[in-house]
This record gives sequence, structure tokens and C-alpha cells, in this order.
Amino acid sequence: MPARNVVKDYLKNGYYHIYNRGVNKRKIFKKEQDYKVFFSYLKEYLEPRDEKILRTALEETPWRKRAGILQKLNLNNFSKTISLLAYCLMTNHFHLLIKQKVERGIERFMKSLATRYVMYFNKRYRRVGPLFQDTYKAVLVETDEQLMHVSRYIHCNPEELSSYKGLSLLSYPYSSLGVYLGKWKVGWLKPKEVLDYFSKEAREADYKDFVLGKEDGGDSLLFIKDLVLD
Repeated sequence: MPARNVVKDYLKNGYYHIYNRGVNKRKIFKKEQDYKVFFSYLKEYLEPRDEKILRTALEETPWRKRAGILQKLNLNNFSKTISLLAYCLMTNHFHLLIKQKVERGIERFMKSLATRYVMYFNKRYRRVGPLFQDTYKAVLVETDEQLMHVSRYIHCNPEELSSYKGLSLLSYPYSSLGVYLGKWKVGWLKPKEVLDYFSKEAREADYKDFVLGKEDGGDSLLFIKDLVLD
């Protein structure tokens, strides 16, 4: 019998909690540069690409200087097939909340992202072999309530770090919570679908209270954690 959440039920316009960790729970992010590289791949894959502008620039650029433009044109782009709603990168695992616009869009995106990052990581640290523990896991989010609580679960992942690194959920730099609270903007992240469930007058404050557990004492996190993790 396959491990839970390995077999995917891909649906057009479906929402999914995607997660994976390092093989044998090893670190997949060792240095700050590793996080930055992972984010740079997300940006390249998810920012809309205007191919018409790029092709015009290609025609107007001397052939000896076309390499950068050609690289952008040839790079996979998934801005029309998926939307990233939330993320959190931890030292030995990651979480993504994704809306799939076309059937199996996530499959192609995750294959490209994982392959590219493993190649980078193995080259940087002079290693060979798999980096992730088997294939990524995917949980179909079936209700609006689940969508809100999965976003909360993802953003609460760094909570355990506060006890020994002095970090809090609100100061953790490798999750999308800062975007949700208006601290910074990320063009390739789409938090609106989650934030629309909160009041327009105090959306960021309400979401902050929701994440910090002031609405239900955090009990819903226990349900979500049991639902998604192996």
C-alpha cells in the first residue's frame, strides 16, 4: 500500500497542500543562499512572462548578447497553470499551498522545481543521489474552512523555533506570513484567495489573530496536523 498522500487526485481548479522533506530527515536548506535559490526558482516559474516582449527584444539584440533572453524564453513558466497561495521553508522540509488551474499542472511544476533544486544542491555540496524523501505529498483541500486552516498550519510551522533561536512566527523570514500581514510584497504569491475570507476593514489584523490562535485556542491546528502529515 502506498504511503498516505503519495497518490494524487488531480483536479482542475483544485487546491492542494504540497509538502516534502529531506531523505532521512536531512537538511535541504543549509545556508541562507539555499533559501534564496529556492525562492529565485519560484519567482522564475511563477511570475508572468510576456513572450511577445522577449521575442521582440531577441530580434533587436545582437546575436552575441542573446543568451540571457534565450534562457528566459526556454525556461519553464507555470504562471498560467498554477497559483501559489502560501509557503513555508524549514531546514529539512517545505510546505506549499497551491491552486491548480489546469489538470496535472502541479505535477509538471513540482517535477521541474524539485529536479532543478536537487541539481543545484548536489553541485553546491558535492554530493550525489536523492535529496528528498520519495516524491512530494499532496492533500486535496476540499472546503473553504480547510483552505483557511491549511494556510494557518503552514504559517505556524516555525513556531517551534522560538524556543531556541529567538524567532517568532511574525519574524520568520522564510514563510509567506509577512506578505499576508502586509510587511512586504511578493508578485508571484497570491494570498488574496485566503484573505478574502476575512473582513475587508481589518483583513491583515484578523488574519494575524487567526494564525496566532486567538479565535479558537489553536485547536484546529491539531486537526490539520493529523490530516496532512505522515
